[in-house]
Amino acid sequence: MIRIIRDTLTEREEIFSVSEKKTDVSGVVSEIIDRVRREGDSALYYYAEKFDKAALTSLRVSREEIATALDSVSPELIRVLKSAKENISAFHEKQKNSGFELARGDGTVVGQRVIPIERAGLYVPGGTAAYPSTVLMDAIPAKIAGCERVVMVTPPDASGRVNPVILAAAEVAGVDEIYKVGGAQAIAALAYGTESIPRVDKIVGPGNAYVAEAKRQVFGAVSIDMIAGPSEILVVADGTNRPCDIAADLLSQAEHDRMASAVLVTDSEAFADAVALEIERQIPLLSRADIARASIDDNGKIIIAENILDAIKIANAIAPEHLEICVDNPFDYLPLVKHAGSVFLGKNCPEALGDYLAGTNHTLPTSGTARFSSPLSVDDFVKKTQYIYYDKSALERVCRDVELFATEEGLTAHARSAVIRFED
Repeated sequence: MIRIIRDTLTEREEIFSVSEKKTDVSGVVSEIIDRVRREGDSALYYYAEKFDKAALTSLRVSREEIATALDSVSPELIRVLKSAKENISAFHEKQKNSGFELARGDGTVVGQRVIPIERAGLYVPGGTAAYPSTVLMDAIPAKIAGCERVVMVTPPDASGRVNPVILAAAEVAGVDEIYKVGGAQAIAALAYGTESIPRVDKIVGPGNAYVAEAKRQVFGAVSIDMIAGPSEILVVADGTNRPCDIAADLLSQAEHDRMASAVLVTDSEAFADAVALEIERQIPLLSRADIARASIDDNGKIIIAENILDAIKIANAIAPEHLEICVDNPFDYLPLVKHAGSVFLGKNCPEALGDYLAGTNHTLPTSGTARFSSPLSVDDFVKKTQYIYYDKSALERVCRDVELFATEEGLTAHARSAVIRFED
């Protein structure tokens, strides 16, 4: 049963604390990464057999396999994937930045170029967490940014095949290469390269504890998007909502993971009770009822606030991954939101819209990191390079200032490099 509490500072600090028993996987992951670095493809074949029970003869997914997958996926689902791509593309096209140049007219030019990274690596989970939506959300911004090579890794099943819907999504999104490898070994392959898999510049995508730890360990050799924690949703709702709608929204995240957190903040005690009862009614109807039950019992909460303004303050203190504001005038509250990964406005905007079709990205900061980080975007697949031009007269005007600054820091070679140009 979900827990109903009244907001206090002490309670608030623990709203998204979960009952996870942390297991240190760093040693195992370190061994896997080291073996992949030393042995390359042979290590990947070894781990595919050990962890996936797959005896592979090739790591790369062939064009024939992709064609077969496309034939096996319903035309209606292909249509939906393409529709989602259109919306995701339209949203992320607006994020493109071409840089700038400042020519002052005095012989100086400074500017900044925005350059796509050359190789992007996408990790896509398999098994029960095989989400084609993740393929679209990760690949499309990389393609819009202009990455020359978008490389995807995903674990095979025991027969050596990749989920056909994952392959269909990759084809729709324009992924360039797909490899049958998962887990920490896939992250190591992307970070350092093997005979078959190219080394990439950045790795994005969610995964289990081993994948997250591998991303942590290879960071520095390669860039990563984030270390994602369990999924979170916080719903701010007043008593004019239908309890069944809000219960369904909370369960949409609870079914992700036993560690997921679903929280409602409301100004109505009667509504809180009604939602709690509705959650109990809906859980048995779910295909992942056991996961949703564990999430709700261990991490679910309903907080009763004094009013909706206080509810927004609670949301800012928590900085949730997903924030729903289910009131009739949601845009009045949007300027007050300081910390949230993605905000869903109004009574007809379930979080699932953002997961699939609206166009915003669903790879979002978790565990309170929305206080200082952002959703995955085109910006994640570009880098910025500055440039400077001074003609001789422009340098002459400032060379003594450069000399003074450098001398103050004790860097006489720096000073000399400016003034020497005006000495005989």
